Parts: sequence; structure tokens; C-alpha cells
Amino acid sequence: MLDRHLHPRLKPWLNRAAGFIDRRGISPDGVTLVGFALGVLALPFLALGWYGAALMAIVVNRLCDGLDGALARRRGLSDAGGFLDIALDFLFYALVPFGFVLADPLNNAIAGAWLLFAFIGTGSSFLAFAALAAKHNIDNPGYAHKSFYYLGGLTEGSETIALFVLCCLFPAYFAWLAWIFGALCWLTTFNRVWGGYVTLREYEKRQINS
Repeated sequence: MLDRHLHPRLKPWLNRAAGFIDRRGISPDGVTLVGFALGVLALPFLALGWYGAALMAIVVNRLCDGLDGALARRRGLSDAGGFLDIALDFLFYALVPFGFVLADPLNNAIAGAWLLFAFIGTGSSFLAFAALAAKHNIDNPGYAHKSFYYLGGLTEGSETIALFVLCCLFPAYFAWLAWIFGALCWLTTFNRVWGGYVTLREYEKRQINS
């Protein structure tokens, strides 16, 4: 919901940082891999209850995620790089709730499972439509900076980052936050499934009538 509004404001800062990195010959895929490796540290930090350290790992991972895209746009977008980026993003999004479950299985396990269940819904609907949109060359001008069709919703990247930050700042409320955010994720999933279905049906009708 917020991604399309926040990205234009962050883009100038990311572009400047990408220009600095570009002069040093660092590849976008290298930034992606380093960001993921640092983000993975959030899992043991959360399991140990080191929420401040976990928050730092999460923030650095997300900064790298913005930088690799900005750098890729300078060098030319790559299908291989886009695939690597989205695959590692989904793994990262899953490891954070799992870390909170490990930190307090008694209180967080069911809520964490609910959140991961909801992430499966948003992720599968997102990727399924992206694959078919690419097949039929369907563009989404609202997310023109993405290397694939980006189907939006109530819970996108910005909202998910905000959730992780809140959970690290207020770990005692993880279960409540997970239940609420998971419900919003399912609203996003239903919207994506219906919106994607209608979009593809309309596209097929236009193709038949043209």
C-alpha cells in the first residue's frame, strides 16, 4: 500500500548511494548476497533475545535490498538478478517470524505460524500473477521500477518492514502484532487473487476480440 508512495521519496537517496557503490565496481548481485547474509543474522539474534542486534540486521538487509535495485537500474536490469533478489527476499521475510518463535515458543509459536501461513498467501498470489503477467507482457505503471509485475495490496514491503521494526522494539507484543498483520495479509491475498483473476480474464477477452 505504501511502497508506491515511499519509493519516489527514497529513490534519490538510493541513487546517490548506488552511484558511490558503482564507482567501486561492486555488482548488484553482490549487494543482494551480502545483504541477505547480514539479514540471516537476525535469526540467531532473535532466538537469543538480542532484539536490538536483530533490528540492526533487519535494517541493513532492507537497505541493501534498496541499493541492489538502484544499482541494477544503473547497470541494466537482469532477470537473473531479479530472481535472486525476490527469492532471497522471501526467505528473509520468513526467517524473522521464525526467529521470534524460537525466542519464545510458548507464547509466539501459534501466532508465528499464522503469520508464516499468511506470508504464503501473499507470496504465492504475488509470484503466480507476476509469472503470468510476464508471459503476456502486462505492464504495471504503478511499480515501473520493478523488474517484474508487482501486484500491490494492503501489506507490501514497507508495511512488513514496519511490522518487523515494531516487533523488535516491542517483542512482548509479537503475538498480537502477528495476528493482526496476518489478517491484513489475508485481505491482501484475497484482493490479489480476485484482482489478478479479473485482470487476466479481461486480457484474454481483449485478445479474443482483437
